[in-house]
Amino acid sequence: MRLTIAVLMLFLGVAMAHDTSTAGKVDAKHMKAWEQLGDEFLDQLYSFHPTGATADGLHQHDAELEDYSKAGVDAEIAALKQRLAQAEKFSEQGLDAEAQIDRRLMLGYLNNRLLTLEAIRGWEKDPDNYQSGITNSVFVIMARNYAPQEERLKSVIARERKMRAVFAAARANLKNPPRIYTEIALQQTPGLISFFEHDVPLAFDKVKDEKLLAEFKSSNAAVIAALGDYQKWMKEDLLPSSTGDFRIGPENYQKKLLYQEGVDIPLDRLLEIGMANLRANQEWFRKTAAEIDPKGDPQEILKQMQHDHPAPDKLLQAYGDLLDGLRDFIIKNKIMTVPSQQKPAMEETPPFARATTFASMDTPGAFETKATEAFFNVTLPEASWSKEEVEGHMAGNSRPVMLAVAIHEVWPGHFMQYLWMPLFPTKLRKVLGSNTSTEGWAHYTEQMMLDQHVAHDDPKMRLGQLQDALLRNARYIVGIKMHTGDMTYDQAVDFFVKEGYQTKSIAERETKRGTGDPTYLVYTLGKLQIMKLREDYKKKMGDKFTLQGFHDSFMKHGLIPIREVRKLMLGEDSPTL
Repeated sequence: MRLTIAVLMLFLGVAMAHDTSTAGKVDAKHMKAWEQLGDEFLDQLYSFHPTGATADGLHQHDAELEDYSKAGVDAEIAALKQRLAQAEKFSEQGLDAEAQIDRRLMLGYLNNRLLTLEAIRGWEKDPDNYQSGITNSVFVIMARNYAPQEERLKSVIARERKMRAVFAAARANLKNPPRIYTEIALQQTPGLISFFEHDVPLAFDKVKDEKLLAEFKSSNAAVIAALGDYQKWMKEDLLPSSTGDFRIGPENYQKKLLYQEGVDIPLDRLLEIGMANLRANQEWFRKTAAEIDPKGDPQEILKQMQHDHPAPDKLLQAYGDLLDGLRDFIIKNKIMTVPSQQKPAMEETPPFARATTFASMDTPGAFETKATEAFFNVTLPEASWSKEEVEGHMAGNSRPVMLAVAIHEVWPGHFMQYLWMPLFPTKLRKVLGSNTSTEGWAHYTEQMMLDQHVAHDDPKMRLGQLQDALLRNARYIVGIKMHTGDMTYDQAVDFFVKEGYQTKSIAERETKRGTGDPTYLVYTLGKLQIMKLREDYKKKMGDKFTLQGFHDSFMKHGLIPIREVRKLMLGEDSPTL
C-alpha cells in the first residue's frame, strides 16, 4: 500500500505543484506558524470532543467524556471565539495555496460550530443529543479492536462513570424543545437501553479479570438506570412542555451552507435548481419504467423488482462478488486510480449495530495506526425471524439496491475516499471537510457508474438508481422549505410520497430526520456541483480530458468545499452551479 501511494504521489506531484504555483511568495516562517496554529486547533478540538478523538484514532482521550453542562458549552464558545480571532488575524499572505484553503476550512468550522452553539442551540432543544451522544462515546471504543478488550473496557468504565452528569446537564439545559424532538428521543431510548444491556457486555466477552468485570457491571448498570430515569422524565415532564420550533430559519440556514459547504447561492435560487433536477429525474424515471413495461405502473414495477434478490444465506457472497466486480470495472475502464491494494473485509454487521444499520462502511479513523482494517458490514436476517420478516428484509437487498449501496459505500464511494486519505496534502484535510464533497461524491458515483455502463444499461438497475436520486431530491427541497417556514411537517411527508416516489413509512422517517438535519440536501447539492465541475473541466482540458484524470484531480485535494476544488482545478473562482 505504501509503495503504491508513493508512486501515485510522484504521478500527482506535477499537478499539485501546478495547483499551488499561483499562491504567491511563500514565507517559510509564516508557514511554520500556521502549522503550529493548526496543531493547536486540533488539540483544542479533541479536548472538547474526546469521542471524536477516539473515532479519529487518537486514543489519549479515551477515558474522557464531553462536558454537556451549560458551563461546558460556555467554555467551548469562549475557546472557539478566541481561536476564530486568531485565525481571522492570521494573514493568508505568505501561505501556499493549500494552507490558504486550510485557513478557510478552519474559519468555516469555527463559524459553523459557533452558529450551532449560539444560534441554533441544539443543546437546549434536542433531548436525544444527550442519550445518543453518550451511546456513541461507548460505541467508538467497542467498534474497533485497536487495543485489547481489557484496556478498552477500562475506557468504557471511565466514560460510563461520567454519564450521570450528562443527564443532569440535560435536565438543566433543555428548554421548550420541539415536540417532534422529544418524541424521537422517546422512540430511541428503548434501543439505547438494550444497547447497554446486551451489546456492550457482548463486545467485551473475552475479558476474564473479575475485578474489572465487577467495575463494569456497576458502571453499566448505573447508565442503564439513568437512561430509564431519563426516559420517564422525558415522558412525564419534558413532553408536555415540548412546544418549541425545530426550524432554524432562513438566515441560519444560509449561514450554515456558507460555513459548512462554502455555498453562498441564495435559497430561492437553490430551490429552483433543486426542483429542476427533481423534474428531470422524474421524467427519466418514467421513461426508464416504460422500457421495462410500457403499460405498467412505475411503482408496481419497483415492487416487483424487490423480489429479485439473493438467497439470504448467499447475501454476503453476493455482495463480495459485486465488490470485486466493481473494483475490476473501475480499473479496466480507467474510471479512477485505485491507490492501494487494500480491500474491505466482508462482515456480518456486529450485533450491537444490527438494529439500526442495513449496510455500512467501517473505515479506520484518519490517525488510527493499529486497527487499520476496513469492514463492509451487511445485516443478515436473524434466525428467529418469521418468513415474512426475512422477505421484507431481503426486499431491501434487491439487486438494484445492492448495486447502489456497493457503489455508494465502497467502489468508488466512501471506501475509495478512505484509500485516498493518505494523499490528502495536509493534516487538517484528514479531519475537516464538507458534506457536499463527502456525500455528494458518493451520490455522484451512483449515477456516474451506471452512465459508464457498469450494469450493461439494464433499465431495472437505472430505475433503482433513480429512485434513490429522487429520495435525495426530496430531501433537498424538504430541508430548505421546512426550515425556512414554507412547508409543514405533514406537507413534507406528502412531498416525499408524491414527488420523491417513496413509501409512506420511508417518507415519515425521512421527514423526521429532516427536522434535525436541515442540510441533508448535501447529497444532491454536492452531486450537481461535481457534475458541473466535470463539464467545466472537460471544456478546459479539451482533447486532454479523461474521466480518470478528472476524478483523480478532484479527490487528491481532500474533501473540501467544491468551490475550493474549482479554484484549484480551473484556476478561477467561478459559480459552482
